[in-house]
Amino acid sequence: MLRMSTLFLRTLREDPADAEVPSHKLLVRAGFIRRVAPGVFTWLPLGYEVYRNVESIVRNEMNAAGFQEVHFPALLPREPYELTNRWTEYGDTLFRLQDRKGADYLLGPTHEEMFTLLVKGEYSSYKDLPISLYQIQSKFRDEARPRAGILRGREFVMKDSYSFDIDDAGLQVSYEKHREAYIATFSRLGLKFVIVSAMSGAMGGSASEEFLAPTPVGEDTFVHCASCGYSANVEAVVTVAPDRIDASNIPAAHIEQTPASGTIEALVSYSNRDFARDDRPWTGADTLKNIIFVVAAPDGSESALAIGVPGDREIDTKRLEALLQPSEARIFEESDFLKFPKLVKGYIGPSVLGENSISGVRYLVDPRVVDGTRWITGANEAARHFYDYVAGRDFTADGIIDVAEVRAGDLCPTCGSGFEIERGIEIGHIFQLGRKYAEAVGLKVLDENGELITVTMGSYGIGVSRAVAAIAEQSHDDKGLIWPREVAPADVHLIAAGKDDAIFIAANKLAGELEAAGVRVLYDDRTTVSPGVKFNDSELIGIPTIVIVGKRLAEGFVEFKDRRTGERQDVALVDAVQELKALNEN
Repeated sequence: MLRMSTLFLRTLREDPADAEVPSHKLLVRAGFIRRVAPGVFTWLPLGYEVYRNVESIVRNEMNAAGFQEVHFPALLPREPYELTNRWTEYGDTLFRLQDRKGADYLLGPTHEEMFTLLVKGEYSSYKDLPISLYQIQSKFRDEARPRAGILRGREFVMKDSYSFDIDDAGLQVSYEKHREAYIATFSRLGLKFVIVSAMSGAMGGSASEEFLAPTPVGEDTFVHCASCGYSANVEAVVTVAPDRIDASNIPAAHIEQTPASGTIEALVSYSNRDFARDDRPWTGADTLKNIIFVVAAPDGSESALAIGVPGDREIDTKRLEALLQPSEARIFEESDFLKFPKLVKGYIGPSVLGENSISGVRYLVDPRVVDGTRWITGANEAARHFYDYVAGRDFTADGIIDVAEVRAGDLCPTCGSGFEIERGIEIGHIFQLGRKYAEAVGLKVLDENGELITVTMGSYGIGVSRAVAAIAEQSHDDKGLIWPREVAPADVHLIAAGKDDAIFIAANKLAGELEAAGVRVLYDDRTTVSPGVKFNDSELIGIPTIVIVGKRLAEGFVEFKDRRTGERQDVALVDAVQELKALNEN
């Protein structure tokens, strides 16, 4: 039993100044977490109880699926990460340190290398496989912009598991087992979730899916097609390219003065007035804007990359980052243009782009730029643009890159219908890694013919601490948190509401009986706090059932309140324990 009179708890009436999202505000106000540093938080007793309940569910489902738990240190040597080049590729994201002898270490951001080396050291035969190992461990990543409380922190807890199989068929079986275990886990956590196609990013590998908890404050954007059920993270969306067009009737390309062309809208308006086309008006989608980036590789080398997209769309930097990982990209600055004097800022066009062009800048274009498409684009001269500049006839790019922003109504790559856009929090991610890490560390086993074969791996992560915030985002109202019963810090929030000794005597007795019956109780036994404050705290803390011992005690009744629905009912005191026990068992 937890007693409010002695519980290490201080609730707050005002939102913390640095909190941006509901989960951060409410977890701080309800006394579940406290900030230590940017992206670093302490769990207080009620918060840690919720965290441990989430961790217990994750562990239960992993064990039920037949996976075995291990535990690695968080402090790791440099050498394993050199084998996979991630000591370099992780860049500034790694927390790096040295011991007193000058040896390099890191705080583990993820443990693929350690799992792989562990299996290599223990197993050597196909008879040892398949096996799936997991751990629940703190991870450390030096986020440039930690935000949203425990949703994006520098220290967080993650369940990461890895499967080891002799071939791709075995990997598929292991992958499906993890997928089913994740569905069971998130269902027990009371989370609404969707499974979307995703990119593997720095993890590498082939097939990849994310489990997202839909919420307006989610950092991940995903698409959903109501017609066929297709769902994908925007980074993994494949743009439906239009068919090639017969350009034989399109006029020859020509350069025109465009003095009123400071924006795409101004250029389109000017073009329709002075250079109208004969079939329909020009639109922003008919303009081809070319944006130049500096791409920085993990080894410190840099290169220029031009990306051409329809002028009515922006480049989605998250999509670009996902494709370029582990390299990073930034838009050209003035100092960068000085290194490329043949590029006229604001009027760059395909005529000067491409690896074999006068600028030597690699040029990739959006999938919508197919042969025969007709564009207005920069002529690489101030206030001048090309008109009727046709892809495949007048210019050719070095390749395709699919990084333009995705919009509601864009075509589903599976069925061709328009899809919807939603936001969500990533709570789980599963990958078919293949042999990338096994090859890097030399994880091989003898097959049934006595031949050495490289082991095939899968990687599967759940954000355990992040799941607490995701639940809070989905389960709250304007009064406070509303925890699903299985993760709540208690089953019942019992309130002694009044000053009469009889109320406290009855509440104490009820609390003891509930505890004896196996019902977890948070008992507000404070004698110096008004009933109004107690009621507000109970709604802020969010335990599923609130029981009030108050003015109706003289008639032999207590009040039950459902925190989720707000429904109230009077229950005879003599029946309260059995009613609450039954409610808890359901």
